[in-house]
Parts: sequence; structure tokens; C-alpha cells
Amino acid sequence: MSNRAVLEVIALDEEDAVAAQTGGADRLELVTDMAADGLTPSTASFAAIRAAVDIPLRVMIRLADGFAAGDTDALVRRTEELRAAGATEFVLGFLTPDGEPDLVAVERLVAVLDGARWTFHRAIDRAADRDGLRKRLADLPGLDTYLTAGAATGVDDGLAILKAEAARAGEPGYEARILVGGGLRLDHLPELRAAGLDAFHIGGAARPQGWAAPVSAEAVRTWREAMDA
Repeated sequence: MSNRAVLEVIALDEEDAVAAQTGGADRLELVTDMAADGLTPSTASFAAIRAAVDIPLRVMIRLADGFAAGDTDALVRRTEELRAAGATEFVLGFLTPDGEPDLVAVERLVAVLDGARWTFHRAIDRAADRDGLRKRLADLPGLDTYLTAGAATGVDDGLAILKAEAARAGEPGYEARILVGGGLRLDHLPELRAAGLDAFHIGGAARPQGWAAPVSAEAVRTWREAMDA
């Protein structure tokens, strides 16, 4: 079904990954340390999850909390290790202190990705100029997705922005798919789907018992069924 919406679920380990796939996830975002809002997992963790499931995996490239790149050399090394281990999809996004895209860091990493597909994550929700950021990143190879809530505070406050950006699909800077995530709830889906949005990202919503507990296949299935309704 070509019109099937994409469901991406955050996975921390193999148990999460298997539960998410069982529940109907199309893709996983691999991270560690959610206390820091999701950092790069170890290469060993990536390899274990890759062996456990057969759906696409997008690996977070981020070594510290916040939206500054920090040690770009270290980011490059970790990305090279993950590429060598077989990672083919990634998630990244860095801003300068004044809220502009950190093109130096992003372009260095994109060079290492060597054509691999990647998501620019919720750093866009902290950008000084969303439209300007999109246009400055538009020609970078492999960029096919923006993970965004429309607002730094979450989907409740970002709905109007998400719908306006969806309406611009295909324009310069708006070719990449919008992946809605960040305070996303099931009751947001009808309005978002009606606006043409077709990709959704969940973390805490897949874990009814909290981040200390694994992903619930049943919770993921509830989202899958709501998206397919």
C-alpha cells in the first residue's frame, strides 16, 4: 500500500526493536541515553539491533545534550565506525548558538554518510528561521526527512506550522518528508492525516510504563491501527 503512513519508533536495545517491529513499526530511530534526549548508540548496540530486526534503522549522531555539534571530529569518527558496521540511515541536526544551521558540522558528517539517507531532527524546532534553515540544507545529499513537532514545545503548539509546511510540499526546501514527533498523541492523528502528513515518530508513547521499561508491542500496534484507520 503506497499510501500507508510511516511509523518510526525510538529503540534503545534489541528488546525494544523486536517489540516495535512486532507492533507494526516501519522504521526505528536508534539512540542511547534518553536522559540527554537521545545520543549515539554504541556500534555494538547497533549491530545487535541490526541482527534482531529487518526493518530500516536510523542511527542518531549526537554526542551531547543540546543542539551544538561539540566535538565534530568525534562525531565524524563515530559516524565512520557506524558506516563500517553497516549503518545506512542516520539522524542528525546541529545549530550554531544564534539558531542558524551549523553547516560546517552538518556538511562534514554528510560527507562521511556518502549518500546515505538521513533525517534532520528537532533542532529545526529551535531554529531562528525554519524556512531559511530548510533552504540552506535543501541541496545536501541524502536529506529526505525532517523530524519536527512544528514548535519547540511540541505538537500541540506546532499544529498550524506543520499543516502550513505540509501544504508547501515539493517547493524548494520542502522536498523532504515531514516526520511528526515531539509530544505527539493519538488524538492529533486525524487532523495531521487530513492535512496530508504521513509519517509519525513516537518514543514515550510506545512505552506506557515509562522510559525505564521496554517498548510495548501493544502500544505500537495501537498507533499502527490508528494510522491505518
